Amino acid sequence: MTALVLVELDGGQPADASLRALTLARSLGDVQAVVFGSAAPAIGGVTDVYLIEPSSLDGYAPVAWARTLAGLAAETDATVVLAAGTDRGNEVLAHLGAITGLPMAANCIAVTTGADGSHDLTRQRWAGLLLEDAILTVSSTRLPVALLTVATDAIAPDVPAGTSSATSLHVHKPALSEADLAVRATESPAGAGGASLATARVVVGGGRGVGGPDGFAPLEELAELLGGVVGVSRVVTSEGWRPHRQQVGQTGTKITPELYLACGISGAIQHIAGCAGAKHIIAINTDPGAPILSHADYAIIGDLHQVIPALVTALRDR
Repeated sequence: MTALVLVELDGGQPADASLRALTLARSLGDVQAVVFGSAAPAIGGVTDVYLIEPSSLDGYAPVAWARTLAGLAAETDATVVLAAGTDRGNEVLAHLGAITGLPMAANCIAVTTGADGSHDLTRQRWAGLLLEDAILTVSSTRLPVALLTVATDAIAPDVPAGTSSATSLHVHKPALSEADLAVRATESPAGAGGASLATARVVVGGGRGVGGPDGFAPLEELAELLGGVVGVSRVVTSEGWRPHRQQVGQTGTKITPELYLACGISGAIQHIAGCAGAKHIIAINTDPGAPILSHADYAIIGDLHQVIPALVTALRDR
C-alpha cells in the first residue's frame, strides 16, 4: 500500500500537524510526501518526496493543490491520500474529493485496511469530544483512493529525523488550468515567520477580561518572554480586537502546547475543545466559578491586569 501525504511547512520545516499525519501514514505502508515550497526539507520515514516546482504556483491555491494531488495519486498508484486536519489540509482534501468524486473522512486517529480494500477508521467528532468508528468503502474504479485527514492533537509525532539514502526527490510540474489558479492566497511579510499558534510550545490566551485591544500589550510581552504566542477566545475576534487566525477553539485553532496560560477567559465548551490538548493549563480569572477553572491544573483568582505585569517583572528579574 502506498500513502501519499500532503506535508505543510512551518518555517521551512514540516509542520507538527504534518508530522502526525506522516506517523499515521507510516502504519499503512510506503509513504510518499508532497511539498509545496521553494525547497524540500528533510523528511524521515518516506520513500519519495515530490517537490512541486516552485514556479508552478505562487502562494496557497487550494484547487490547484488538490488538482496536483489528484495527478500524483494516479501517477504513483496511491491507495490513500492523507493530510493534517488543519484548515488547509481539510480544504485541499475536500476539493480533491469534489474533483475525484471520492468521499473524505476527516480527523482520523486510527486506520486499518481490510482485505477487500475498505478502511476501518476511528475519527474525532464534535471537536474531539466523541470518537466514531466507521468503515470507508471506496467504490470508484477510476481512482480508488481513500481521502483522509489526521487529527492534529491525538497522535504523537514519531517520524525519523532526516532523509535516508533510499529517499528519492522528484521535482514535479503539475498540469494546471487558469481555473485551478483562480483562488490564491499569499502570506504578507507581517504574517510570516515566528511560531504558529498550532505548533507553539507556549500560548498566552486572552478573553473578554482583557478589556479591549490595548489590553493585549502585556500578554504580548509575556508571550515573548516565554517564547510563545498569543491566542484569543471567540468573543475577542467577534469584537474585532484581534484577528481570527489567533482564535483558539472549535471554530478556531486546536492547540497542543506544553503550557496554556488563559487570561480572562471564562471557558465556554467551544474554547475548551480547542485547548484541551494542552499539557498544562493555568487560568487567571476574577471569577472563582469560571468553567475554565475545572479544566486548569493551576488557577490564580485575581485581576489579570495586576497578575500579568507581576509575572513579567518576575521573569525579567530572573
